[in-house]
Amino acid sequence: SAHPDERVTIMHSKLALSTIITLAVTVLPSDARAADYHHIHLVSPDAKEAAAWYIEHMGCEDFGREGACAVGTTQFIWFEREATGPTVGSGVNHIGFSFEDLEAKMAGWQAAGLNIENAGEPIRDIPGLFKLAFLSDPWGTRIEVVEDHEYLGVHHIHLSSPDPDGTLAWYENIFGGERDSLKGRIGGLRYGGVWLLVSQLREGTLAATQGRALDHLGWGFPNLDAAAEEIKAKGVEFQLEPRPFTNPLGQDMRISFVIGPDDVRIEIVQPPAM
Repeated sequence: SAHPDERVTIMHSKLALSTIITLAVTVLPSDARAADYHHIHLVSPDAKEAAAWYIEHMGCEDFGREGACAVGTTQFIWFEREATGPTVGSGVNHIGFSFEDLEAKMAGWQAAGLNIENAGEPIRDIPGLFKLAFLSDPWGTRIEVVEDHEYLGVHHIHLSSPDPDGTLAWYENIFGGERDSLKGRIGGLRYGGVWLLVSQLREGTLAATQGRALDHLGWGFPNLDAAAEEIKAKGVEFQLEPRPFTNPLGQDMRISFVIGPDDVRIEIVQPPAM
């Protein structure tokens, strides 16, 4: 038999190995769970005109796809048709962008004649939060513009729901994300620098997003088929089962659709291999 000191050393080695294995299993997510925020799909009669508007006013950049643009890793894509209604009144009330100098941006938007809410005094400075204002694009998407130096670019997606807690829990269950508190004031999920926030619907009912100014939201998984199996196991039905798709850039990917809480249409994709 081993000397007592040797037995202690062996036991410690086994414990250390066990701890390493446990940490590896805990820290490394499966392909199915590693969701990233991917795109926002909007509606306009002229996709090139819409992309140019977002490039001029919202800091979007051309990434080589005609009638589309991107802010960071978030793509903005358009269906070419008339929208059936604005974002307000659907489960996606508005989207948000953050800028270094909101006062300077506002002066430019006012000079350009953009549709700005509360045009006389559009910017509000919320103590403990940030400066903010609201405007709309020409096709009915409501946009919150903020000055949050911690999260610049695409800042948030703001949902409306009669059950905000349940809705946020659904997105966390399906797409993960980091539970966090924006400036310690607003609870939500964070996907990198993009926040998902949910506000209480005060009255009325919500229309389905499909066909409206913002048709659907988009998340990406590195392995869509594996993710789809996990999502189905959680009771979510697919409006469109995962299938191959070649995007306008000639890149092969996989796409699918589900319907989230409050009839919010969601595309789940496996982005092209880079």
